Amino acid sequence: MMKAFEKKVWLSSPTMHGEELEYITQAYETNWMSTVGENINEAERLACEKVGCKYAVALSCGTAALHLAVKLAGVKPGDTVFCSDMTFAATLNPVVYEGGTPVFIDTEYDTWNMDPMALEKAFELYPQTKVVVMANLYGTPGKMDEITAVCSKHGAVLIEDAAESLGATYKGRQTGNFGTYNAISFNGNKIITGSSGGMLLTDDLQAANKARKWSTQSRENAPWYQHEELGYNYRMSNVVAGVVRGQFPHLEEHIAQKKAIYHRYKEGLKDLPVSMNPYDEKNSKPNFWLSCLLIDKDAMCKQVRGDNEAGYVNEPGKTCPTQILETLAACNAEGRPIWKPMHMQPIFKGNAFVSNCDGAGNVADVGADIFHRGLCLPSDNKMTEAEQDAIIEIIRSCFA
Repeated sequence: MMKAFEKKVWLSSPTMHGEELEYITQAYETNWMSTVGENINEAERLACEKVGCKYAVALSCGTAALHLAVKLAGVKPGDTVFCSDMTFAATLNPVVYEGGTPVFIDTEYDTWNMDPMALEKAFELYPQTKVVVMANLYGTPGKMDEITAVCSKHGAVLIEDAAESLGATYKGRQTGNFGTYNAISFNGNKIITGSSGGMLLTDDLQAANKARKWSTQSRENAPWYQHEELGYNYRMSNVVAGVVRGQFPHLEEHIAQKKAIYHRYKEGLKDLPVSMNPYDEKNSKPNFWLSCLLIDKDAMCKQVRGDNEAGYVNEPGKTCPTQILETLAACNAEGRPIWKPMHMQPIFKGNAFVSNCDGAGNVADVGADIFHRGLCLPSDNKMTEAEQDAIIEIIRSCFA
């Protein structure tokens, strides 16, 4: 058994720098503690400056941003909406909030994101669909040229969930700027954090104003509380915005640290039957939010996963995500499974799933395969090289 770490090695925890506290204190001392203040204005400006969009609306979380994006896209009860299959549920839950029906689009191996060919196939099956919600997983941009081309061909609105990919670029263009409406997140484990919070990003002034109104309970311009449409309590607080404001100058620093972690894993594990989460080295620059591992098919021991439990059979020279994750946990290090695809989730068992075909003409299920063979490694940018070397040795021990 490997020696346990005295201090827990986290998957991805907040990295604070000091400026955040200055802006929080400023909000406190000036008594701007609610949903108006200089920190909010500045955080929105910094987001627009970084991403390259015209307007940002600071909100309580990334899910709130996605919800308002879905409303702005006009999703109504009964509408089908094409959604990334291998993602966190927050990507598509807002579709259901509005009564829409998610149709899940399979993943492709090149970037682990929505497969453009499966998306095209979905439009052939459901030609009435007019909204697509896609996520850039683990900080890696998807095949954005192909995805936007398919959406344009079919007159569909693209909502880009860039919660995990802030700071990543595709052909020099920042993620969070490819959709008509886009969402980013400042959750505690993201590349930069506000402790919570998110933003809606768009180039549409009317949409930004509408989202800002909806997020503050849809109050009309009247001398009393006048309401003519449904509203939400979604605005970011000036205190949370102070943390975001203090984090933005450190985004590139965090990305550089995450990139170093990714390449250290890649080098340390290169002689094992595994691969790292892939990206298009020619056209994209990920933010490397999480470093992920995919075990070769012939190096997998037998693994069975139910809805709430998992088990495996130990085999010499082979391993599986369950064994590696359990071994990491026993050593006081945090890893996680790959996002379980949405079409495999009990709550969505009746929803349609559209996949592409493999070279032999068989229907593929790429997301299920990556979930079966993949895992997220400790990727905290405060992890020392010695700690990462120990993580690498733990992984190697599972193949012994």
